[in-house]
Amino acid sequence: MTVTITPAAELDAVFGGVDSHADTIHVAVITDRGGHVADAEFPTTAAGYAAAIAFLNAHGTVTAVGVEGTSSYGLGFTRAARHAGLTVIEVNRPDKAERRRIGKSDPIDAYAAARAALSGRATVIPKDDTVSGIRALHNAARSAVKARTATLNQIAHILITPRTISASSTPPCAAKRRSTPSLDSVPPATDRASPS
Repeated sequence: MTVTITPAAELDAVFGGVDSHADTIHVAVITDRGGHVADAEFPTTAAGYAAAIAFLNAHGTVTAVGVEGTSSYGLGFTRAARHAGLTVIEVNRPDKAERRRIGKSDPIDAYAAARAALSGRATVIPKDDTVSGIRALHNAARSAVKARTATLNQIAHILITPRTISASSTPPCAAKRRSTPSLDSVPPATDRASPS
């Protein structure tokens, strides 16, 4: 793939695109008409984010930056870009049909993120840090409910013991079967073990 670099003096408004990973981010810049300007890779460190933002600003006035994974690997860059005053737009990863058609690489994904921001296909503003706290509380509550259910199931299964049949007793098909207790018949002492 050939990268063409247009001088910043010729550019007015540009759009950025970011493909984020655990160790690196790949940043691409396009014109307001969709032409490729430049792309580069940066480490996922504070210095790398600052260099990526400087790279974007060096190519013109940044209108918006499309970022893949704004709440996972792209979270650090999203915070840094917002702090620098850039408009960040959350971009979904390309669908499988598009990936088969145009290929899969970091520069291709970064340019696709920039085109999504330019075209208006991506319009979602990423969630801020308050949502992260709410998400953590929601996950903790869901985990507590699952643990409570598992505990009650274990208690119910312990209370259901198979009836031992001796050789002198009636055959199993004629024996009266004990009914399975429901969770409502669990002794009240077990309610104290469940979280409030």
